[in-house]
Amino acid sequence: MITVEQARRLRKAGALWAPGPGDRFVVPDREMDEDVFVVSDMTVEIHDYNGDKVIGFNGTTEWALDSIEQREVIWLPREDQLRALLGGHFQRLETGPDGGYTVVLTDSRHSAEDAEQAYAEAALALLQG
Repeated sequence: MITVEQARRLRKAGALWAPGPGDRFVVPDREMDEDVFVVSDMTVEIHDYNGDKVIGFNGTTEWALDSIEQREVIWLPREDQLRALLGGHFQRLETGPDGGYTVVLTDSRHSAEDAEQAYAEAALALLQG
């Protein structure tokens, strides 16, 4: 997963987000910086009834924070979303002998320990020109 700092830099560089199911985000500066939330049409919970597991589908969740404006959260794009930002500049993803990853673009290379972080660095380089 990309870091919150990378996500902040992507937003500042102009990465646009149209929220959809499966998207991840954090709510910064509210003592929840470490909590990653996922956009979902419904909440799924596992219940234990007399030793049997039951999957419960709930349309809403009771929570102290009923809603929040998009501008107040920080999007944590997934690998596929970062790759989409790279468009035709993306050539390939390489794995290194040390376990790291390198995203190869048409004119540059961007490495990190995590594949999504390497994609984020490549996207930042493109967005920042």
